[in-house]
Formats: sequence, structure tokens, C-alpha cells
Amino acid sequence: MDKETLDKINKFTRRPLREEEIYAFPVTLCDNDIDRDNERFSDEALLTLSKLFVGKTGIFDHNPTGDNQTARIYDAEVVVDPGKLTKDNRIYKYLRAEAYMVRTDKNADLIAEIDAGIKKEVSVSCSASKNICSVCGCDRRITQCEHHKGQDGCHVILDDITDAYEWSFVAVPAQINAGVTKKYSPTKEEKSMGTEFTPITTKAEFDAAVKNSVDAAVAQAEKKFEGWKSPEDFAALTKERDDLTAKNKAYEIAALRVKAATEKGLPLELADRLRGETEEELLKDAEALAGITAKSAHTPRHFTPDNGSTMDGIEREFYAKNPDLKNN
Repeated sequence: MDKETLDKINKFTRRPLREEEIYAFPVTLCDNDIDRDNERFSDEALLTLSKLFVGKTGIFDHNPTGDNQTARIYDAEVVVDPGKLTKDNRIYKYLRAEAYMVRTDKNADLIAEIDAGIKKEVSVSCSASKNICSVCGCDRRITQCEHHKGQDGCHVILDDITDAYEWSFVAVPAQINAGVTKKYSPTKEEKSMGTEFTPITTKAEFDAAVKNSVDAAVAQAEKKFEGWKSPEDFAALTKERDDLTAKNKAYEIAALRVKAATEKGLPLELADRLRGETEEELLKDAEALAGITAKSAHTPRHFTPDNGSTMDGIEREFYAKNPDLKNN
């Protein structure tokens, strides 16, 4: 037992305990998988419980008496297992705690039973202020929906944890994975890497580890991007949107041309000759064209467009802007 672990334990003792006085063991308190009661903890709930359970006592069968107190948690963390999926295909996560008890003649048999795997299963006692339906997302504490636990994929998600009371050794826990766990003791070098290390010694173990990691990553990606469009579908939708935008813009400009021609007294057949992208630009162009046509209408012609005569200034300006009218 290193000094850091001993310091964590001694935060809960009246006097500093020595390593030889302490029996420490890891225990899986709960996880995010669907349990026998068709309930599960949310990932956020596990994080909250990892803080609330530090310092909480371990008893037997949830019987809250002083005589039942047998151990205490001195550290806890949420562990992610990317090689394992929950029943509804999420990445498996569990709350692992580190507990300790004092070695005495009285609990020597209990320590032996824990080491032998006899005393293993545990259950937690806590308070969740939200019971969320996995199908419709309603809080069943407030609204009773039409879905039933265990039917049509319905289960209850325990969320918004408000308190953690105790954890107990039990014969049959609601969560099948909760219990005392075996643990590899890492070297100091492995601890400095911030992770536990289990050596792989055969190719079969290596292949299995790679496959589990890949399968978990694929499942997580498929869940994350469920319902998303492919790049091809997205490109087609983008083109369709751009085409509709262009058509709408063309209709809008055409309507503004007609409006500008009407307001400035131009014949509607000249509306298509107006230039501009905004109503203000089209009105300005319509006003200029109306001025030119008005002057042209009151100015005697000194030529026909194809008889070789010289045009006056007003007509030259008009036909320069409207070449299609030159031979009409």
C-alpha cells in the first residue's frame, strides 16, 4: 500500500492507521447497464455518485444499524470499458470504489470470505430525483406515461442524484455486475501513466482486445450518427436548396421589374429591360428609361434607323441602351 492510499484512508480515522492494520479492497458499486428491475443509472448519475460515496459506510442487507457497519469507502471513480457494451448498445461504464476495514479478530472471517469470493455482491442506497422513461423521455415522478418497464424496450433512467446513503453486501443485487472485484496491482511506473495495466501474452488475446475496441468504437459511432445524411445526400440537398434559392431570386427580381415599370409609367414590355438587383436600383433604372422614352416621344425624328441619317443626342442615348428597338 503506497503513502497516497494510506493518506486517503487516514482522512476518515481518528488516529493514523498503519498499513498492517488495514484491509483494503476494490468494489463495483453500480453501472450504467439495465438491471434486473429494468432501471439504469445515467452517466451523469455515476459521476455524481463517485463523489457522494466517498466516506460512506458499508453494511449488510441495507440494515442501517451500528453493528452492521463493516467497511468504508475512501476513493471512487467512474471507469469506462470500451470493450464492453450495455444491453442497449452503449459503452459500458461502472462506478468502482476502494473500501477499507480494520483487521481484527472479529472480521477475520469476513476478510477471508471476501478474498474467497463468497462475500462479493453489493447494492447501493441512494436518492434520484428524476426517473426518466427511456422511450419518451418524461420524468415518471411527475408524469405517468403509457410505457411499461420491461416492455417494448422501455426502462427507467435514474438521474439527478441528490444523496448517497450506504452500500451493502447482499445475496442478490439488482445490478448483476455490482460486487467486489479482483484487481491487478500496478507498478509505480504504470501508476504514473494514470491507468491499470493487464499484460497481453498471446496473439488470441491481442486479436480479441483489438476486435472489442473496434466493435465498441463502431457501435458508438453508429449510435452517434444515427439518422445523419450521407455526404452524397447532403450534396444533393444543398444543390436542390441552391436551385430553389436561385429560382426564388429570379421570381422576386421579375416582380420588382414589373412594379418599377408600373410606378414609372413604362410599358410592361420594357420591364424585362430594366437592370438592377434591388428595388431601389430597378426604380432608378426605370426612371431613367422613362425619361429617355418621354424625350424621344416629343422630339421630331430626322432619320429612319436604316436610312443613314445622323441621330440626335437623345435618340443616340436611347438606342444605345435599347438596341433591340432600333429597327422597330
